[in-house]
Amino acid sequence: MSPMDSESSVETALTEALQRLPQRPAPARLVRRVEHLVTAAPRPPARWRRALAPVLAAAVVLLVAVPVVVSQRQAGTRAAATTMVNEAIGDHLRIVQAQRPLEIESGDGHQVRPWFEGRLEFSPVLSFGGDRDVPLRGGALAWFLDRKAAAFVYGLRRHTVTLFVFRPEGLPWPTTGWERAGERDVYRSGARGFTVVMWRAHGLGYALVSDAEPREVVDLASRFGGV
Repeated sequence: MSPMDSESSVETALTEALQRLPQRPAPARLVRRVEHLVTAAPRPPARWRRALAPVLAAAVVLLVAVPVVVSQRQAGTRAAATTMVNEAIGDHLRIVQAQRPLEIESGDGHQVRPWFEGRLEFSPVLSFGGDRDVPLRGGALAWFLDRKAAAFVYGLRRHTVTLFVFRPEGLPWPTTGWERAGERDVYRSGARGFTVVMWRAHGLGYALVSDAEPREVVDLASRFGGV
């Protein structure tokens, strides 16, 4: 094989490798790095260029593909978190703005929790039934994305706090960004002046929402659902 043929085989291998990558603009820093490597590297003999073609192609694939994969995963996690956080806030606002938000009004968790029996496909677990500082006001049926949920409504000074309890299976839970609260990991986020804390316990999913101070919401979450 002539030197020209060997160079052509290298270019062909690189072209085919690059065509298999997602068509996304490469970061400027990455482009400069590749250009530097290409221009600074000494030209090997033709026989070595033929042997190095597959290796070089694989290296380029890894160099470009790894940042793309990481970026795609991060975007997927952000999208999952946004979906659930926005749902929790929207459900909370529907309760706060309703003329009759509570279907059962009681400050006794032993009365509110059994009210959901027969109205849901699961029995909500409620480890905190309210106290003097955070009184339970009552509960109502709600929807969380595509499934029924139990909504427990509390007061925190002039703020309303809503705890949603639902089946966790099949929901787009975020895979990163979790933090420790009490004895469990929780996911905390915020939007539109609201703080949302989500976690899983007892085979159920929990979402706590309020416009109170974020630290207060996280501290309150540690008292629910066995967190």
